[in-house]
Amino acid sequence: MAATKREREYARKRQEKWEQRRAQARARRQRTFAIVAIVAVLALVGGGLVVANLGNAADPADSPTPQAAGDCPAASTGARSGGDLPDPSAAQDRTWTATLAMCAGGVESQVVLDLDGAAAPQAVASFVALADQGYYDDTACHRLTTSGIYVLQCGDPTGTGSGDPGYSYGPIENAPDDDVYPAGTVAMARRGDDGESMGSQFFVVYQDSTIPSDTAGGYTVLGTVTSGLDAVQAVADEGVEGGAGDGAPTTPVIIEGVETQ
Repeated sequence: MAATKREREYARKRQEKWEQRRAQARARRQRTFAIVAIVAVLALVGGGLVVANLGNAADPADSPTPQAAGDCPAASTGARSGGDLPDPSAAQDRTWTATLAMCAGGVESQVVLDLDGAAAPQAVASFVALADQGYYDDTACHRLTTSGIYVLQCGDPTGTGSGDPGYSYGPIENAPDDDVYPAGTVAMARRGDDGESMGSQFFVVYQDSTIPSDTAGGYTVLGTVTSGLDAVQAVADEGVEGGAGDGAPTTPVIIEGVETQ
């Protein structure tokens, strides 16, 4: 099969997978809205009827909480396995496009990233592999910083900031020498002073930030936002819960799915 034909076939399959994920997300929202509407009617008719545990009783931690019509679906929280760490060669020494379907405050948007598989092959190979298996689907962006540094951090299915895909990796790739991360930078989160602790969590810089290196160095820059940074900025404009400068965003942010190509 010629290269161009293979590329077209790959693009077609990726588009089908993306449309399937979007359809599944819409179906989940519709089921949730229907449940909420039924509960509301029963409450009116039954004079305070209480319906408990609408989720999966076998694993309530992985069951989204019903939301009112017009809201975003709730994150499906719980540990997930990302399989084995892919080899850096899987990044193919090329630029990848990743499209994040994001919902914040009832508003859906797309945040498009260019991922640099040449400059950060291990990080890009891991991100693409996790995205393609649905690891990021229906996960919350759990951390927003609005003072000193300006980032939205995502990629932890547990929503706690401590989750990982079952592996960690290093070394740090493509970190800026001057510690300056321009608006639109996408970088990997890690533990302080540990350059081998990257996993699934990443952060989007929505305003130019100087993030000091620690004893391990800087932070792996795997790509840049090419479209949709205004959606991240809108979340930042609403601030952090309780008015702090670092914590959960006031406006919950859900990544409904990630498509790569």
